Amino acid sequence: MEWLLQLDYLNNLDELERYCLQCRRCKLRNTSSRVVFGEGDSAAKLMLVGEAPGAEEEQQGRPFVGNAGKLLNKILTASGFRREEVYITNVVKCRPPGNRNPTKEEADCCFVYLARQIEFIQPRLIVCLGLLATRYLVHREASVSAVRGSLFTKGGIKIVPTYHPAALLHDASRKKPVWRDFKKIRKLYLQ
Repeated sequence: MEWLLQLDYLNNLDELERYCLQCRRCKLRNTSSRVVFGEGDSAAKLMLVGEAPGAEEEQQGRPFVGNAGKLLNKILTASGFRREEVYITNVVKCRPPGNRNPTKEEADCCFVYLARQIEFIQPRLIVCLGLLATRYLVHREASVSAVRGSLFTKGGIKIVPTYHPAALLHDASRKKPVWRDFKKIRKLYLQ
Protein backbone atom coordinates (compact mmCIF):
# COMPACT_ATOMS: atom_id res chain seq x y z
CA MET A 1 0.00 0.00 0.00
CA GLU A 2 1.28 3.48 -0.82
CA TRP A 3 0.25 5.01 2.50
CA LEU A 4 2.81 5.39 5.23
CA LEU A 5 2.31 2.48 7.58
CA GLN A 6 3.63 2.58 11.10
CA LEU A 7 2.64 0.75 14.25
CA ASP A 8 3.30 -2.48 12.38
CA TYR A 9 3.88 -4.33 15.64
CA LEU A 10 0.12 -4.18 16.30
CA ASN A 11 -1.47 -7.37 15.02
CA ASN A 12 -5.18 -6.63 14.69
CA LEU A 13 -7.90 -4.00 14.85
CA ASP A 14 -8.55 -4.51 18.57
CA GLU A 15 -4.88 -3.93 19.43
CA LEU A 16 -4.85 -0.84 17.22
CA GLU A 17 -7.94 0.54 18.94
CA ARG A 18 -6.48 -0.04 22.42
CA TYR A 19 -3.30 1.75 21.33
CA CYS A 20 -5.26 4.60 19.75
CA LEU A 21 -7.32 5.12 22.91
CA GLN A 22 -4.05 5.96 24.72
CA CYS A 23 -2.78 8.26 21.96
CA ARG A 24 -1.02 11.51 22.77
CA ARG A 25 0.46 12.20 19.32
CA CYS A 26 -1.11 15.67 19.14
CA LYS A 27 -2.76 18.23 21.42
CA LEU A 28 -6.31 17.23 20.47
CA ARG A 29 -6.30 14.49 23.08
CA ASN A 30 -5.79 17.18 25.74
CA THR A 31 -9.05 18.91 24.78
CA SER A 32 -11.13 15.92 23.74
CA SER A 33 -12.92 13.79 26.32
CA ARG A 34 -12.48 10.58 24.33
CA VAL A 35 -11.13 9.01 21.17
CA VAL A 36 -13.70 7.99 18.55
CA PHE A 37 -11.93 5.11 16.82
CA GLY A 38 -14.58 3.71 14.48
CA GLU A 39 -17.24 1.02 14.42
CA GLY A 40 -18.84 -1.60 12.28
CA ASP A 41 -17.99 -4.88 10.67
CA SER A 42 -14.26 -5.50 11.06
CA ALA A 43 -14.36 -7.52 7.83
CA ALA A 44 -16.50 -4.99 5.95
CA LYS A 45 -16.11 -4.70 2.21
CA LEU A 46 -17.30 -1.08 2.38
CA MET A 47 -15.57 1.49 4.57
CA LEU A 48 -16.81 5.05 5.07
CA VAL A 49 -14.25 7.66 6.12
CA GLY A 50 -15.30 11.07 7.41
CA GLU A 51 -13.33 13.98 8.77
CA ALA A 52 -13.47 14.17 12.60
CA PRO A 53 -15.96 13.48 15.38
CA GLY A 54 -18.36 16.18 16.51
CA ALA A 55 -19.73 16.83 19.99
CA GLU A 56 -22.33 14.04 19.90
CA GLU A 57 -19.82 11.56 18.51
CA GLU A 58 -17.37 12.46 21.25
CA GLN A 59 -20.08 12.10 23.90
CA GLN A 60 -21.17 8.65 22.66
CA GLY A 61 -17.75 7.45 21.50
CA ARG A 62 -19.20 6.47 18.11
CA PRO A 63 -18.75 8.02 14.65
CA PHE A 64 -21.63 9.66 12.78
CA VAL A 65 -24.34 9.70 15.46
CA GLY A 66 -25.35 13.38 15.28
CA ASN A 67 -27.53 14.97 12.60
CA ALA A 68 -25.01 14.16 9.86
CA GLY A 69 -24.93 10.56 11.09
CA LYS A 70 -28.71 10.29 11.02
CA LEU A 71 -28.66 11.51 7.43
CA LEU A 72 -25.86 9.06 6.61
CA ASN A 73 -27.97 6.22 8.03
CA LYS A 74 -30.83 7.23 5.72
CA ILE A 75 -28.47 7.38 2.74
CA LEU A 76 -27.08 3.93 3.57
CA THR A 77 -30.54 2.41 3.98
CA ALA A 78 -31.83 3.97 0.76
CA SER A 79 -28.74 2.60 -1.03
CA GLY A 80 -29.33 -0.95 0.20
CA PHE A 81 -26.74 -0.99 2.99
CA ARG A 82 -27.11 -1.68 6.68
CA ARG A 83 -24.90 0.35 8.99
CA GLU A 84 -23.84 -2.86 10.74
CA GLU A 85 -22.37 -4.31 7.52
CA VAL A 86 -20.02 -1.39 6.83
CA TYR A 87 -17.15 0.10 8.79
CA ILE A 88 -17.33 3.80 9.66
CA THR A 89 -14.46 5.94 10.89
CA ASN A 90 -12.84 9.35 10.50
CA VAL A 91 -9.41 10.57 9.50
CA VAL A 92 -9.07 12.39 12.84
CA LYS A 93 -10.06 10.40 15.92
CA CYS A 94 -10.56 13.25 18.46
CA ARG A 95 -12.95 16.19 18.27
CA PRO A 96 -11.25 19.49 17.51
CA PRO A 97 -12.25 22.26 19.94
CA GLY A 98 -15.46 24.03 18.91
CA ASN A 99 -15.93 21.50 16.09
CA ARG A 100 -13.42 23.43 13.99
CA ASN A 101 -11.80 21.71 11.03
CA PRO A 102 -8.77 19.62 11.97
CA THR A 103 -5.37 21.08 11.14
CA LYS A 104 -3.00 19.33 8.76
CA GLU A 105 -0.75 18.44 11.69
CA GLU A 106 -3.65 16.84 13.59
CA ALA A 107 -4.73 14.87 10.54
CA ASP A 108 -1.14 13.79 9.87
CA CYS A 109 -0.89 12.47 13.45
CA CYS A 110 -4.09 10.43 13.10
CA PHE A 111 -3.58 9.20 9.56
CA VAL A 112 -1.39 6.32 10.69
CA TYR A 113 -4.40 4.92 12.57
CA LEU A 114 -6.61 5.19 9.51
CA ALA A 115 -3.97 3.53 7.35
CA ARG A 116 -3.76 0.60 9.77
CA GLN A 117 -7.58 0.39 10.01
CA ILE A 118 -7.66 0.05 6.23
CA GLU A 119 -4.92 -2.58 6.35
CA PHE A 120 -6.71 -4.67 9.00
CA ILE A 121 -10.23 -4.35 7.58
CA GLN A 122 -9.17 -4.78 3.94
CA PRO A 123 -12.24 -3.16 2.38
CA ARG A 124 -12.80 -3.51 -1.35
CA LEU A 125 -14.34 -0.04 -1.48
CA ILE A 126 -13.82 3.17 0.52
CA VAL A 127 -16.15 6.16 0.42
CA CYS A 128 -14.49 9.44 1.34
CA LEU A 129 -17.05 11.65 3.08
CA GLY A 130 -15.84 15.20 2.68
CA LEU A 131 -12.69 17.12 1.94
CA LEU A 132 -10.28 15.81 4.56
CA ALA A 133 -10.84 12.14 3.73
CA THR A 134 -10.65 12.95 0.02
CA ARG A 135 -7.35 14.77 0.42
CA TYR A 136 -5.78 12.02 2.52
CA LEU A 137 -7.02 9.06 0.50
CA VAL A 138 -7.22 10.41 -3.05
CA HIS A 139 -5.10 13.51 -3.63
CA ARG A 140 -3.76 16.26 -1.36
CA GLU A 141 -4.97 19.05 -3.65
CA ALA A 142 -8.36 17.60 -4.58
CA SER A 143 -11.63 19.44 -4.06
CA VAL A 144 -14.67 17.30 -3.37
CA SER A 145 -16.76 19.05 -6.02
CA ALA A 146 -14.11 18.29 -8.66
CA VAL A 147 -13.72 14.58 -7.87
CA ARG A 148 -17.00 13.47 -6.20
CA GLY A 149 -18.46 10.39 -7.77
CA SER A 150 -15.18 9.54 -9.52
CA LEU A 151 -13.54 6.17 -9.07
CA PHE A 152 -9.94 5.98 -7.89
CA THR A 153 -7.90 2.89 -7.02
CA LYS A 154 -5.06 2.71 -4.49
CA GLY A 155 -3.45 -0.50 -3.33
CA GLY A 156 -6.19 -2.47 -5.08
CA ILE A 157 -8.92 -0.65 -3.13
CA LYS A 158 -11.58 1.31 -5.00
CA ILE A 159 -12.17 4.80 -3.60
CA VAL A 160 -15.12 7.10 -4.32
CA PRO A 161 -15.23 10.60 -2.82
CA THR A 162 -18.52 12.36 -2.13
CA TYR A 163 -19.82 15.21 -0.03
CA HIS A 164 -19.91 14.86 3.74
CA PRO A 165 -23.48 14.41 5.05
CA ALA A 166 -23.06 17.63 7.07
CA ALA A 167 -22.65 19.51 3.77
CA LEU A 168 -26.05 18.21 2.68
CA LEU A 169 -27.62 19.60 5.84
CA HIS A 170 -26.35 23.06 4.84
CA ASP A 171 -26.89 22.80 1.08
CA ALA A 172 -29.79 20.64 -0.10
CA SER A 173 -28.68 20.99 -3.73
CA ARG A 174 -25.94 18.45 -2.98
CA LYS A 175 -28.40 15.68 -2.11
CA LYS A 176 -29.01 14.56 -5.71
CA PRO A 177 -25.30 14.29 -6.53
CA VAL A 178 -24.74 12.25 -3.36
CA TRP A 179 -27.68 10.02 -4.25
CA ARG A 180 -26.09 9.40 -7.68
CA ASP A 181 -22.76 8.72 -6.00
CA PHE A 182 -24.29 6.14 -3.68
CA LYS A 183 -26.07 4.42 -6.56
CA LYS A 184 -22.65 4.08 -8.18
CA ILE A 185 -21.15 2.92 -4.87
CA ARG A 186 -23.83 0.24 -4.58
CA LYS A 187 -23.05 -1.04 -8.08
CA LEU A 188 -19.33 -1.13 -7.32
CA TYR A 189 -20.03 -2.92 -4.06
CA LEU A 190 -22.03 -5.62 -5.83
CA GLN A 191 -19.35 -6.27 -8.47
